[in-house]
Amino acid sequence: MNFKKYSILCLLTITLLSSCDTPYKFKVDAPKSVKMNGSFTVKLTEKNNQPIDSVQFFVNGVPYASDAKHSFSANSANIGLGKHALKALVFYPGKVKRLNNTIEIFSDFAPAIYTYKIINTYPHDAKAYTQGLEYHNGFLYESTGQRGASSIRKVEIKTGKVLQKIDIDKKYFGEGITIFNDKIHFLTWQSKKGFVYDLKTLKKEKEFAYGKSSEGWGFTHNDSELIKSDGTYKIWFLDPETHKEKRAIQVYHHKGSVKDLNELELINGDIYANYWKKPTIAIIDASTGAVKGLANLSGLQNQIKKSQKLETDDVLNGIAFDAKNNRLFVTGKNWGKLFEIELVKKQ
Repeated sequence: MNFKKYSILCLLTITLLSSCDTPYKFKVDAPKSVKMNGSFTVKLTEKNNQPIDSVQFFVNGVPYASDAKHSFSANSANIGLGKHALKALVFYPGKVKRLNNTIEIFSDFAPAIYTYKIINTYPHDAKAYTQGLEYHNGFLYESTGQRGASSIRKVEIKTGKVLQKIDIDKKYFGEGITIFNDKIHFLTWQSKKGFVYDLKTLKKEKEFAYGKSSEGWGFTHNDSELIKSDGTYKIWFLDPETHKEKRAIQVYHHKGSVKDLNELELINGDIYANYWKKPTIAIIDASTGAVKGLANLSGLQNQIKKSQKLETDDVLNGIAFDAKNNRLFVTGKNWGKLFEIELVKKQ
């Protein structure tokens, strides 16, 4: 054999074997976080410059076509606030590789800050571990928690007198309530179960199971859906008849997610939510999850502390709104007072 031809053949063989032995090292490059209404780019890279046939990207399961550079660009406004799953399917000679990453989208503005002024102060049962609070036809409806002490009550506002009350089975830890179509919809904490009661008689009519959300915390509603918190940064929207979780929003401000969302109230299209163990109410855009405002109510908690001893868990919790008369009521767990307040934006 010609030595020159033999050398070229050997060189080609070594090159091919080397190419086959070179491992593929893929990576999905994406920004860790971006602001709402901003653009971002996601790119598939292969560190060893190995050949790639094509790439298909997905954001939360929605496909995004790759360009010639194995990347795609998108506007965060089309995806929404929160943490989102990125997936890339990489097609290369004879194989397919799946790669995962995430991207987090923050709000593009800082929340407005509110303080308050007290309009009225009313008595409140200091032994009521308030979990849910709702105004309806001139009365407050309240749910209380703790196993063995959970209840649903109809309360006279001016006197704090309990007009009707039912005790919940001792095995359940009561959480939020909301009134929709003359029914009281009631959550339990970790039992993955809720109940529906007749508004007039407080008689239990049926029960329902939770879906993807693991716990029950706060409850409110809009014109067509029940709205539920589960102690995370997510708020769920439920079908009021089946109680199936239809969708969720992720609650974010300009610095990140807002977790430990508790008791809820829908007021003029925004969701007002208590922070668990913080004397603060978040005002949340119900369509996007963006935190529009934060109300500091620490002065109310300090006022309660002057008149009674509070335990660690005796925190601000309970928001009710009288839409007809534009009255906002708040209280706390085992607080001896109910406050009617007006929020005031700080300049």
